[in-house]
Amino acid sequence: MTLLKTFKTLPLELARGEDVWVWDTAGRKYLDLYAGHAVCSTGHCHPHVVKAVQEQVGRLIFYSNVAALPLRNQAAALLLKHAVGFAAALFANSGAEANENALKMARRHTGRHEVVAMIGGFHGRTAGAISATGIEKYRKQSEPLVPGVSFVPFGEIPALTEKTAAVILEPVQSMAGCRTAPAEYFQRLRELCTKNGTVLIYDEVQTGIGRTGTMFFAGRHGVIPDLVTLAKGIGSGIPLSAVLVSGPIAERVQYGEYGATFGAGPVAMAAMKATLEVVEGLLPNVVEVGRTLAKCSERVPGVLEVRGLGLLLGLKLEGDAPAVQKALLDRGVIVGTADEPGVIRLLPPLTLSHVHVDSFVKTLADALKASAAAGPATPK
Repeated sequence: MTLLKTFKTLPLELARGEDVWVWDTAGRKYLDLYAGHAVCSTGHCHPHVVKAVQEQVGRLIFYSNVAALPLRNQAAALLLKHAVGFAAALFANSGAEANENALKMARRHTGRHEVVAMIGGFHGRTAGAISATGIEKYRKQSEPLVPGVSFVPFGEIPALTEKTAAVILEPVQSMAGCRTAPAEYFQRLRELCTKNGTVLIYDEVQTGIGRTGTMFFAGRHGVIPDLVTLAKGIGSGIPLSAVLVSGPIAERVQYGEYGATFGAGPVAMAAMKATLEVVEGLLPNVVEVGRTLAKCSERVPGVLEVRGLGLLLGLKLEGDAPAVQKALLDRGVIVGTADEPGVIRLLPPLTLSHVHVDSFVKTLADALKASAAAGPATPK
């Protein structure tokens, strides 16, 4: 054994990628509707991102935050240009790390320790992040947990107390099958948190960087949270995460309270800046193609429901989701599954086109027929 067991791998070995396509080591081409867990936001090896990374690698591969970098300031300014209502950004390396920092920030800012999270939410695998994850099987794998976290159903307004430091939620619960909530829920939650002096945290590790058709879910329905966490698509595959911080919280942060050696390194900043420049022009495409993908998928026999927003979609199926995933893979399409049985997830690059949608829908119809005839997939 050379690699510790983490994810069960798909039965293919990838060699290269371009836009919405990847090729395996045997030369077979696949339509990638999963994008490596929603990471490849600009598509595989987007020329603008590749050029920015290559040029930066040849100029300065790394220096930590102990030295100022003009590129870091430029990239952060571009990120904050899209983040109305936020004063500063903290950079780290992964979504879990961003959520750890956000929870720490909320506790330090309020002087409280209790956190309310949502059943079905997923926030990462580090100690604090997994303790706020509302999927029981993941929490059980990680006991003992960080204390002080309680859970309520997503869409239900929690009862906050004078000890509640933060409410954390994914605006679209991806792992739970791409579930979201009505506008009134987010608006009431914002009002309640403001009234109680509680920090509202949006985990936008997946919904951020254009995936729902706007750069962030934050601001949708007129609601601006206090903290937003970002990762996945922020660097087109170069590891990076961020916490967007509101003015009142940012003003109280002192030197030495937060830090990450590799966070905001020059290569990651080059990748983020280039990614944002590309995604700025892709937002109308996400709205239009995402709407088409949802409507066309709804009409496929065997699809019971389509959930989510933009290009973060969950398809609830009549059949067995792993079996359908395998049937799609056999036909050259990569999709993901979800923690909810019977759901496949579509998290494609934001460059997906109507032509790709047409191809997928036809393949999905064929895969559903084939998987129904074959029966449930055999677990590994």
